[in-house]
Order: sequence, then C-alpha cells, then structure tokens
Amino acid sequence: MTSNKKQAFDLGKDLDPKGTYIGRVWNPAVSGPSVIVVREGQVIDITLKVAPLVCDILEMDNPAEYVNSIEGAFLGNVDDIALNHAGRPDAIHMLAPCDLQAIKAAGVTFVKSMVERVIEEAAAGDPAKAEAVRAKVTSLIGDSLRDVEPGSEKAAKLKDALIEEGVWSQYLEVGIGPDVEVFSKSQTLSSMGWGVSVGLHPKSIWNNPEPEIVLAVDSRGRIKGASLGNDVNLRDFEGRSALLLSKAKDNNASCSIGPFIRLFDENYSLDDVRNAELNMQISGEDGYELTGYSSMKEISRDPKDIVSQTIGRHHQYPDGIMLFLGTLFAPTEDRDVPGEGFTHKLGDIVTISSDGLGQLSNTVHLSTKCPEWTFGISALIRNLKSRNLI
Repeated sequence: MTSNKKQAFDLGKDLDPKGTYIGRVWNPAVSGPSVIVVREGQVIDITLKVAPLVCDILEMDNPAEYVNSIEGAFLGNVDDIALNHAGRPDAIHMLAPCDLQAIKAAGVTFVKSMVERVIEEAAAGDPAKAEAVRAKVTSLIGDSLRDVEPGSEKAAKLKDALIEEGVWSQYLEVGIGPDVEVFSKSQTLSSMGWGVSVGLHPKSIWNNPEPEIVLAVDSRGRIKGASLGNDVNLRDFEGRSALLLSKAKDNNASCSIGPFIRLFDENYSLDDVRNAELNMQISGEDGYELTGYSSMKEISRDPKDIVSQTIGRHHQYPDGIMLFLGTLFAPTEDRDVPGEGFTHKLGDIVTISSDGLGQLSNTVHLSTKCPEWTFGISALIRNLKSRNLI
C-alpha cells in the first residue's frame, strides 16, 4: 500500500518547533526499527544500548531531557521519509511511535459518542434502523447527560430514571457509571503508523474512523507524552453484540498511532491534552469529503482517572501502555443511503490533526488486503540482539 503523498508535504510544518517528538522508523541499514527524534525537520537516529526502545525512554524520570541531550545519526528529512513506500524493507519509512507497550483504549468517554453507542445497540448493528432509533433515544435522553459526572450521586439517580423509561444500556453504564470501559485495542507492535493503510474487516458494512488522543504511559502509570490515533471502529459488529467488541476493534491494520509521541516538558503538558482540539478530514476517491472534530474539553472523565483505572495495583503493564482516550466524533451524516449515516468506502483517506501533535494520515482498505503483520516481539528481540543492543 502506498503512502499518502499529498499529505506528506504537510507533516514537518505541522510540528511545533519547541516540541520534543520521538518515534520509530524502519531502518534498512539494520533490517529493523530505529528510535528517532525529530529536530528542525530532521530525523535523527537515537537508538542506543542504554535505551534501545521507545518504552525504555518513557521509563526515564525525564525522557524529554534525555532525548534532547544526546546526539544521533542523521537519517533524512521528515517529509522525505514520509514519502517513502511503507513496507519496503529497502527504504526508510515511518512506523508507529510505540513498541512494547500494550495498546489499550477507553470507550464511551464522550456524551455524543455514548448516545451513538446506545443507538448502535438498539439498532442491533443495522444501519437502516439507525435514524428511527436515534430519534427515539434522543427524545428520551437529549442533552441530559452532558453535565453528569460519572459515578456521582446524580449519575446514580439518572440511571434509575432511565431504567424506568426502558432505555438503560450497558453503554450508559460505562458512560456515567463509576467504572470506565477499557479494552485491548490492538496487539503489541501491531499498530500502523503514518501514511500506511488501515484495515476494515471484510464483513463490515457500517464502520467509521475515531480520531483520538493517545497517551504514552510508563509502567508506573506516569503519563509521559501524547500522540494521535485512529481507533478504527466497526459499528455493525459491536452493535449486534458487545461481546463482539474484540472483533469490532482488533483486526489486521485496524489501529493507527502517530506520527510521533510528543514528550511532556515545559512546552507541552497534560493540560494541553485536556484542552486539545482534534480535526479530521475524510476524502473519498469518489470526491466525497467529510470534516469532523473532537474536543477534549468535552470528555466526561479526566485523563488521569482513565489512566488510574487502567494501570495500577489491580493491573500492571511492565512495558507501559498506549491509551486511546475516546472520541467526541460520531458520524451521522448520510453518505449514500438516506437514514443509514456514514460508512467508509475503500480508498478513503483519513487525516487527523491537532495543534502540537501534528497530523496522522491513513488510507482505508480491507484488513485482508493490508500487508500481513509479521514483525512481532520475537522478531524484534532477535533484531536487537543481532545489533548488540540487548
């Protein structure tokens, strides 16, 4: 699958010159991944024995200080590398910026998308029923959930009222109840990076992108940075049954993170994440255009709360986690059939951007047509050993 050449030219200029950005590229000189930092549009290899992996850097008390204090080898300009064909073993190309971290995702963290999950469930995954169900559910719920703090006494009272109305749902339970929904989005090392294809299960007929901020969290639950992510979502699978969540979320090439991890420092912090605005554009080969956004100001749970419910004494992740925070975006605009809302077409280009984090762009194809995932943990260990890095 080719890279998105039109978007590549914008990649470097969208980065904050004051930001500390780390990531990974495929480096043909070592037949494996290199950890990189972007400095003034240049990609610098900083793979050292002291920290051969991104997860090693994130374990440091001050990763930004470490990254900015070391020298490295020049690999090329970021826009030139972004143009290279992803998957070619003989060309430097961009990878997802994480490595050994578990890839987790929080769901139903925004009111608007929460209501859409309720609609999916009530429509049993059938897009033809969505419009009628949406009208009924919205008339009962409306915006009454917007100012409800999850797990609060007010939320408990609202739950009782909704049960009495007959519209209580498992999605409302995790949306306004005390416990956040956290699931495994993808497998370690399986995420796609900038410019490559993302995949849809071939049986899906109702699906959409989900633009999200992804936190980089170390093994002790400390949030060290942030990236952009596309939590590719199959609305029909999950709508038929919540027990199909793993099939709806975790398929070949169904997760994208990038282009880089911006490390927290004096120029960028968790407060910037809390105030972030995400923009998204979908461009179809048929000329279709859709713009959307997600505002972190409207999230119903604080990112720190989501992290603490994911990693802690109850569950450890020795190599840290990459944590999707959820999205406000829930496309309801009809693309083709009236009343069926939006669904992807093959060849759609999805571009997610946010000030300070750059842009993440991918092309939509079938999971069965995307390149097979073959470079897993054992391959990475063998490669690092051959390079005398472990």
